[in-house]
Amino acid sequence: MTTTQNNGSSPLDVEIGALQGGSAGLGQYAGKVVLVVNVASKCGLTPQYAGLERLHERFAGQGFTVLGVPCNQFLGQEPGDAEEIAEFCSATYGVTFPMTEKVEVNGAGRHALYERLVGFADAEGHSGDVRWNFEKFLIGRDGKVVARFAPKTEPESAEVVAAIEAQLAG
Repeated sequence: MTTTQNNGSSPLDVEIGALQGGSAGLGQYAGKVVLVVNVASKCGLTPQYAGLERLHERFAGQGFTVLGVPCNQFLGQEPGDAEEIAEFCSATYGVTFPMTEKVEVNGAGRHALYERLVGFADAEGHSGDVRWNFEKFLIGRDGKVVARFAPKTEPESAEVVAAIEAQLAG
């Protein structure tokens, strides 16, 4: 399957379910800055949940949210059901940011949200398939992707925080 480039329509126009049922209602984030992250509970990068939660708490009052998107496509590192994922995130990392249903981010079953994200290149020029758990996409207040960060880029790194602050100021 070929990846689509950002065709100008907002990732926030896509329908996606919430982790524990119902709709995640991405339209509710229109006018906000959103960091979309494909997450997993049994990955070497899982401790990034702590930094993601701190970012969420730090900037939530300014119109920012982290949106966790569980994915089990990378070595089966998110095997749990919705209840197990929610319990792990809450008990282990105190996660309060919203989480969607578990989806595929690559391949023929790629969710429409990621169809609208993966065409955007990161600072090194990588676009296309998500490389691993905890790849991050920053959506600006206008609903367009404005930045992409590699999986190993820490959520509280200078580059991520600067990009968030620039969008919140704009």
